[in-house]
Amino acid sequence: MTLLKDQRCRRLEGSAAMNPELIASHLAQVDGWRFVDGAIEKTYSFADYHRTMAFVNALAWVAHVEDHHPELRVTYNRCVVRFDTHSVAGISINDFICAAKLDALLA
Repeated sequence: MTLLKDQRCRRLEGSAAMNPELIASHLAQVDGWRFVDGAIEKTYSFADYHRTMAFVNALAWVAHVEDHHPELRVTYNRCVVRFDTHSVAGISINDFICAAKLDALLA
């Protein structure tokens, strides 16, 4: 089985959103992510603004390469990242692929 971080996002138009059981199964594969208000979400904490922005810039590159873009809330020492997939009106494998890639940035 290929790890989530090693997979690539794909076009999902016409696909169904993940059901709650599948979401729970995938959440078990990404540390610290949770399902909140229709999206998967994680808060990353940093020592200072410079490190926070370095993470945001790296995140932006991942989002660009994967063509899957999160909602962000950025403060001095935190970044809250939320993923959902508009084309399926819910959660998809692409959300978990990107979540795993972001976690790998800090591993």
